[in-house]
Amino acid sequence: MKSLIEVQKKLLPDLLEVMQKRYQVLQYIRLMQPIGRRSLSTSLGLSERILRSEVQFLKDQNLVDIHTSGMSLTKEGKSLLSDLEEMMKDVLGLTLLENKLKEKFNLNRVIVVSGDSDQSPWVKKEMGRACVSCIKKRLDGKNIVAVTGGTTLAAVAEMMTPDSKNREILFVPARGGLGETVENQANTICAKMAERASGNYRLLHVPDQLSKEAYQSIIEEPSIKELLTTMKSPSMVIHGIGDAKTMAERRRTSEKDMLKIINGNAVAEAFGYYFDQEGEIVHKVQTVGIQLDDIGEVPHVIAVAGGASKAKAIKAYMKQALDSVLVTDEGAANELIRD
Repeated sequence: MKSLIEVQKKLLPDLLEVMQKRYQVLQYIRLMQPIGRRSLSTSLGLSERILRSEVQFLKDQNLVDIHTSGMSLTKEGKSLLSDLEEMMKDVLGLTLLENKLKEKFNLNRVIVVSGDSDQSPWVKKEMGRACVSCIKKRLDGKNIVAVTGGTTLAAVAEMMTPDSKNREILFVPARGGLGETVENQANTICAKMAERASGNYRLLHVPDQLSKEAYQSIIEEPSIKELLTTMKSPSMVIHGIGDAKTMAERRRTSEKDMLKIINGNAVAEAFGYYFDQEGEIVHKVQTVGIQLDDIGEVPHVIAVAGGASKAKAIKAYMKQALDSVLVTDEGAANELIRD
């Protein structure tokens, strides 16, 4: 397959360009359906005239349905898009990026989606869709899936679909609330994933950051103690990787701790730990939920983060040498390889 693609690039470069454009149109419709032509044109940066002819071609091939509410993929369109994915990864150079990152960071697996979520918000949804596919491949008979919060994990929840094999899934938050917008909190994401996956969930109604005294008091509560035991023995953890300063601000960090984070040149945050560029811990927040030490015992750990601006944070966290799966985008992957 690879040699055929190389030949096509040399002899029929226009063919691959057209194929790539039509693949992107189908891909975007799948994520945003039903969607109007004008919105699609703006999002993909194509003129309405060019897009009209492309959509008409896809409709003639019975790949797209056009309704008053907008365009959506037909069953045949979904099937074709699924069949094309691996080949298009080779065409777009994503397979090469995946292999380079896997080797560089000694990861279990790397999944790279096309685009840069810093530039195109829809790429975050594509990362979410790729993450959901990765989750389903790793589900077993009985599953406890712990999830963190954030906009990227919210996109994963949005793209979640029921498990076709009807396996038992319990979703739990990996940490308490951060005081951020409700839709980005671990509890909300946990409940949304469970609803979309036709699974069950448990919620943790405590703040993420607590004083030592409050922490000791809360974890002794029987109901909290029981939930924490469940949370700390998951079969899978799905988490984001945050920019250190952004996460510190979201946590309303005290001036003293903020100086510690800044002076320690922290670039990444995960599970309440702040890391510098070498992956060293420069600050730790007293959080309720999964700790970094717990991750090593979890069978499946999936980190989801993208955008060129997140490259430093991803690199710093990955120096923890955890046997994880990384789901990212082209923007972050190119920065990581360049670095």
